[in-house]
Amino acid sequence: MLSRVAERLYWAARYLERAENTARLVSVYDNLLYDLPAGMVEISWFNLISLNSSAEEFTKRYKVQNERNVVKFLLQDEKHLGSLSASVRYVRENFRTSRDVIPPSAWEQINELNIYVSKNAKTALARNGRHDFLSEVIERSQSLNGLLTGTLMRDEAWEFIMLGRFIERADMTTRILDAGAAVLENSEAFAHSNPAQVIWGNVLRSQGAYMSYRRAIKSIVRGSDVAEFLLYDTHIPRSVTFCSDQINQAATKLAQDSGKKQPPKMKLPRFEIEKEEDLGADFRNYLNDLQLSIGETHNHICNTWFARD
Repeated sequence: MLSRVAERLYWAARYLERAENTARLVSVYDNLLYDLPAGMVEISWFNLISLNSSAEEFTKRYKVQNERNVVKFLLQDEKHLGSLSASVRYVRENFRTSRDVIPPSAWEQINELNIYVSKNAKTALARNGRHDFLSEVIERSQSLNGLLTGTLMRDEAWEFIMLGRFIERADMTTRILDAGAAVLENSEAFAHSNPAQVIWGNVLRSQGAYMSYRRAIKSIVRGSDVAEFLLYDTHIPRSVTFCSDQINQAATKLAQDSGKKQPPKMKLPRFEIEKEEDLGADFRNYLNDLQLSIGETHNHICNTWFARD
C-alpha cells in the first residue's frame, strides 16, 4: 500500500474517533455539572480546554473563559484542529482521497455526518439543543465505525485504521481520567459533600463503560477501581491496556506483511492504585507520561510507514 494512502486511512480513523470522543466528553461534562452538589459550581468549563492542552490556542481567540466559548471552541471552531467540526471535515477529506479502499456506503455516511455537523453544530451552543446534537454525532460515528468493522477486508488498510482508532482512543481515555482527577483535586469540593461517586460515574459513562464496570467490579463506584478498570482491564474496548494491545497487534501484522522493521511496542507501566488518595498529583503525572508515550508511539508509526523519501 502506498504510504500516502496508509497515512490518510490512519488519520481518518483518528479524526473519526476524536469526533466521537469530543462529543462524549462535552456531553458528560454537561451532565456532570448538573449532577454535582451546588457547592461545586466553581468547577469551570475551561477544564476541558486544559484537558486537551489547548489553553494557549483558546486564549488567543477568546477573551472570556465561559461555557459558550468553550463549547464553541470544542464543537464548532473550524480553526481548532481538535474541534468536532474540524475532525469530521478531516475524516471526509481523508476518505475522499482514499475512495478506492473504503466501501461506497462509508463515503455516503461520512458525507451525511459532515452535512449534519455543518448545519447543526451551532445548536449545541445553547444547552437546550446540546444533548440531541451530541447524541446524534455519537450515534452516527458509531454507525460509521461499525460499517467499517463489518465490511473492510482484514488487510493493510484495516490495520492502519486500527492503529489510528486505538492511538486516539488511548489518548482520550488518559485525558478523561485526568479530568476526573483534576476535579477532585479541588480541596474546597470536599468541604460539604463527597462528589467522588458522581464524578467517577460520569467518567465511566463518557467511555460507555458504566454497565461493564458494574458487571466486572460488582460494588459501588470508587475512583481507585474506575482508574484501574479504564487503565488495565483487558476486556473493555476503551481501556488503555486494550488499546495498546490492539496497537501492538496491528503494528506486528503490518511489519510482517510489509517486511519493514516493527516499531517499538507501546508499553504501559503500572501505577499502583489502592485507594482514592492515590489519584492525586503523582497519578496525574503518570497520565501525562502515558500521553507522551502515546505520542512517541504515533511518531514511530509515522517514521516507519509514512516517511517520505
